Amino acid sequence: MDALQGVILGILQGVTEWLPVSSEGQSILAMIYWLRISPDDALSYSIFLHLGTMSAVLIRFRCEFLKMLKEIDSKLTRIVIVSTFCTGITGIPLYLLFRESFTGGREATLLIGALLMATGLLLRFKGSGSRMAEDMSLGDMIALGLAQGFSILPGVSRSGTTLTVLLMKGFKQDEALAVSFIISVPAVLGAIVLDHSIAAISWTTAAAMLTASFVVGYLTMDLLISFAKMINFSGFCLALGLITLLLAFGL
Repeated sequence: MDALQGVILGILQGVTEWLPVSSEGQSILAMIYWLRISPDDALSYSIFLHLGTMSAVLIRFRCEFLKMLKEIDSKLTRIVIVSTFCTGITGIPLYLLFRESFTGGREATLLIGALLMATGLLLRFKGSGSRMAEDMSLGDMIALGLAQGFSILPGVSRSGTTLTVLLMKGFKQDEALAVSFIISVPAVLGAIVLDHSIAAISWTTAAAMLTASFVVGYLTMDLLISFAKMINFSGFCLALGLITLLLAFGL
């Protein structure tokens, strides 16, 4: 992979991260079929790409993170700690289990297609309400973290999954969005630490990937979040998952 290809992948990550279509799944498919990268390496690169959009989240919600550092006993801090711990409970075993299944393009594509369709079905169950982050119970935090852990699987949308859980529990959409993005930061850092197999990539390409994903992610965040609110992505994910499955059977 060269620097230009890294930039294109960064742009893809920067756009799809804010939409409930699994940016990880889209990046892996692009790397397998465009760059002919092995599924195992593609998974590592897709996780690494999240570092750029995670940096965009840190800047976008810098006030909330600074407040958490000053008030370590705040409700938001407890939400982040509990949800991150529970994310590890589901995320780490799933990562270790399903990484072994990434042995070939067909297997990876079938998995992504199936999980995209599962995401589409999940997105049909959104609710609405007036609850605020301060109203979140311990049970809510646990459910949120356990759900986020499933997003380690390519094809499962992290934002779509966490938002659905929060909206079904009656939280306001703006509150749910903020919490969803804030808890993504430790989850991304944990995934990058867990997956340490990107040493083969050059510093030039790595810098290009992260710069593009950060810049595009930061510039498009608000626009694409607003767009995602207006569009029903359930049918889109189901169709995308079906196309991906057909692609796998056509190999």
